[in-house]
Amino acid sequence: MSYRRGETPTGPAPDNDSEDTMKAIRVTALTGPDDVELAEVERPSPGPEQVLIDVAYAGVTFPELLQTRGMYQTKHELPFVLGSEASGIVAEAGPGSRFSVGDRVAAITGVATFAEYLLADDASTMALPDTVSLAHGAGMPMNVLTADFALRVRAGAQPGQSVLVHGAAGGLGSAAVQMALAMELEVIAVVSTEAKAAAVRELGADHVVLADGFKDATKEISPRGVDYVVDPVGGDRFTDSTRVLAPFGRLLVLGFTAGEIPSVKVNRLLLKNISVDGVAWGAATVGDRSFIARQWEAVSGHIAAGRLNPRIHATYPLAEASQALRALDERAVMGKVLLEAAGE
Repeated sequence: MSYRRGETPTGPAPDNDSEDTMKAIRVTALTGPDDVELAEVERPSPGPEQVLIDVAYAGVTFPELLQTRGMYQTKHELPFVLGSEASGIVAEAGPGSRFSVGDRVAAITGVATFAEYLLADDASTMALPDTVSLAHGAGMPMNVLTADFALRVRAGAQPGQSVLVHGAAGGLGSAAVQMALAMELEVIAVVSTEAKAAAVRELGADHVVLADGFKDATKEISPRGVDYVVDPVGGDRFTDSTRVLAPFGRLLVLGFTAGEIPSVKVNRLLLKNISVDGVAWGAATVGDRSFIARQWEAVSGHIAAGRLNPRIHATYPLAEASQALRALDERAVMGKVLLEAAGE
């Protein structure tokens, strides 16, 4: 594996015919992040329109934390290799693949990315421009495409409109802030601590407010209210999120990292002409093999220009996946957490 960590291959792809196993992080019991294990598993081989990716970095996302406890809507049969997204170099290309050995790529597969090698369909694999590092590339697929789906596809947001982003220092929240700024929206970022506020200001948010009292702070900034609220948090912020919406505003529900799934009194929607929209990016891709490619094309200009490079909070070795997941669990993350799948 002579070119695993390089940004470009340094020579011909190695002969891996005798290497039929790889290291991976496996879930064998739904007892939480402390019990994931580093295991030796079978290394896959690509079929038609598939690639085998020599993984450089894997992104760590909140769904993986939930999956270690059996709490995520997508279930995998035990045991399974954890992970949703990764970046790396194409080590093998199956028949008919649009990629070639040596290509720099990112992929979002929903499973099995916490490993030295990743099998991915062409449809879930994206070419990385030379301006994007493999580390940044690993942190893009899930968060960037979800943010794009929320703001461009579901909301149809337009330049000059305003958006409030909850959990703005986290992986998805910070991607939503960057996407909104790239789309020329006015951004009010909501965070829980002053340290997170400083991190979000570095991203360029127009306004940053603390979660405690965000409704009143937002009303001071925008007495009319905001056009959109991006909410990956849920919990007790939900009702006040409806209160900060302008007439005809839309609350975009992306998840429930607070743990509690809130409910809404529909008379509040009626009286203000506001709406609550579900944003389930993964469900939207089901059955549409070109969906991810179309999205990637739509945001490619922003990616090449560096407008969507995630803020890297920390990078852990593959063997320390438990620690990386615990960082998410402790709500201490400011940006993106990565695993480095370095060879031995």
